[in-house]
Amino acid sequence: MSIELVIFDMAGTTVRDDDAVNTCLRDAMAPHLAVTRDEVNSVMGLPKPTAIRLLLEQKLAAKGTVPPALVNEIHGSFLARMLHHYQQTPGIEPMPHTLDTFCQLREEGIHIALDTGFSRPIVDAILERLGWNEGGLLDATVASNEVQRGRPYADLALRAMELTGVRDPKCVAKVGDTPSDLQEGMAAGCLLVVGVTNGSHTREQLAPHPHTHLIATLQELPALVLSSASLTSKSPEPTRP
Repeated sequence: MSIELVIFDMAGTTVRDDDAVNTCLRDAMAPHLAVTRDEVNSVMGLPKPTAIRLLLEQKLAAKGTVPPALVNEIHGSFLARMLHHYQQTPGIEPMPHTLDTFCQLREEGIHIALDTGFSRPIVDAILERLGWNEGGLLDATVASNEVQRGRPYADLALRAMELTGVRDPKCVAKVGDTPSDLQEGMAAGCLLVVGVTNGSHTREQLAPHPHTHLIATLQELPALVLSSASLTSKSPEPTRP
């Protein structure tokens, strides 16, 4: 048994971010309350309405009482800022080694999917800007508003599996740069749950969270995926804090 599907995160993993998600979310929240970069980073990778609600609850000590209208207002502002960023800002490009990694995996007949805490409008803006809708580069993309539950639950990964016809999570690798990516992969039972440490979180920040591997860049991923058949029989335990 070997890997048939690799599910990649988008911003910070396959798409150069330059901290834009963090900055746009802080700017969207600024008219209501100030949040720090570290506070936003603590909810990175989650569906953005969920992240906004958690930040409001933390700052306002109002767990369970944050008005949905306020969450929607802030999310609308965030969405507009992110769309402008991905449509207009210079320097939007793949993260290092992304395209080479995609090509190596496809040459081996491995499906490639993207999933994300973004909603579909932002996903489509990124795909159009990078030209990733063309040439059969991707087999599936899944946005957070297309599943019942986003990260840290397994729904995104399970939907990617459904779209690509892969039934066994032990034939799947999940790759991302946030703790919620790792939690998603573990929740789905993926054979490989790989943290990339050149995105939003460092190796030290990802290490306490359950995973099977941490890598510095995507350049290390193809060899890891292609050696996965030998891992299946060993049933590796995830690294835990």
